[in-house]
Amino acid sequence: MQLGSNDPFELEAMTALRRDLHAHPELGFEEVRTSAVVAEKLSEAGIEVHRGLGKTGVVGTLKIGTGTRRIALRADMDALAMPELADRPYKSETPNTMHACGHDGHTVMLLAAARHLARTRNFSGTVHFIFQPAEEGRGGAKALLDQGFLQLFPVDAVYGLHNMPGLATDEMAVVAGPQLASSDSWTVTFKGIGTHGAKPHLGRDAITAAGHFLAAVHTIVARVVDPLQPAVISACALDAGDFKALNVIPDTVRIGGTARAYTPEVRDLLEKEIGIVAQGIAATFGIEADYNFLRRIPPVVNHPDATHRALRAAAAATGRPVVTDFPPSTAGDDFAFFSAEVPGAYVWLGNGPAVDGALHHNSRYDFNDDAIPTGAHFWTTLVEQELPA
Repeated sequence: MQLGSNDPFELEAMTALRRDLHAHPELGFEEVRTSAVVAEKLSEAGIEVHRGLGKTGVVGTLKIGTGTRRIALRADMDALAMPELADRPYKSETPNTMHACGHDGHTVMLLAAARHLARTRNFSGTVHFIFQPAEEGRGGAKALLDQGFLQLFPVDAVYGLHNMPGLATDEMAVVAGPQLASSDSWTVTFKGIGTHGAKPHLGRDAITAAGHFLAAVHTIVARVVDPLQPAVISACALDAGDFKALNVIPDTVRIGGTARAYTPEVRDLLEKEIGIVAQGIAATFGIEADYNFLRRIPPVVNHPDATHRALRAAAAATGRPVVTDFPPSTAGDDFAFFSAEVPGAYVWLGNGPAVDGALHHNSRYDFNDDAIPTGAHFWTTLVEQELPA
């Protein structure tokens, strides 16, 4: 998309800002510098700023005209606890912290759109620009809602946007229905009776029980869940014994992992069945099992009306066909907490080819600055279409 030299989105400044944020990443609920920059840029444009919600969250409010419809646009601000291995001029200056998911780009695109809308004022209604902390598993969206976001800023619809490697930077995907899976965690602790490794008959072997559990738990999706319903169970952590004591069968083994689903029914089923398998294996080996299932993030399911509105805006902003058959992702996003309360739509914006470390959560990932004008144009178009002057 060519916007010309008189670009309304301050692309040179916004690109520089994006790279500045990339060089100074902050983890969830620690986005002190980032939120200060966001608040400054909003205030500079004459947008009302509310700070401190969700600790480091920022909400900008722009009310124009007499329109009564109210919408919210959400961008996430946090980085990930991982090192940046690529060598670039704006490489992260914070050890073991990097923007490996493009939240620096999300922040800048929404800022660019907000500043443009404040200048042009070509709509009638209320827009709340949500700059959310702690999307990466630390509970930022829930914190905002628990602290009264919807009471302070009532809205009729909410929208989220995320970059997607593999789509072109002037390409968008907008799909109704499930977009992202629920993201839940589980742990099982097998409690046996430790003994000498040469005398296993004198104890109760939690290690062998854990091995049987690991083989069995991954059959739940294949043999219990409806084959037409996507689901994932993965064991991701294991803690047992000591490599300095390889003649000791330990008393306990702790296993943890994740479970993903797109519907409440399958989510409930996964929680139940993991526990059944754990307790069954424990009974087989004459030991105990402590099971815990932590519900972290519900699935993101796009509302039909909000999706229709987002699709219309994406088509107008990109000037090209919008992808409407993009497959859902088994990743999670706490945008789900917003869209569970009011009609919402979560859309994808291309980040260019998925090569050379372009994938999310890769230590060489970088947001593609060529996507900034498309994202800013989408947000602006959505507001102007939803809230016509």
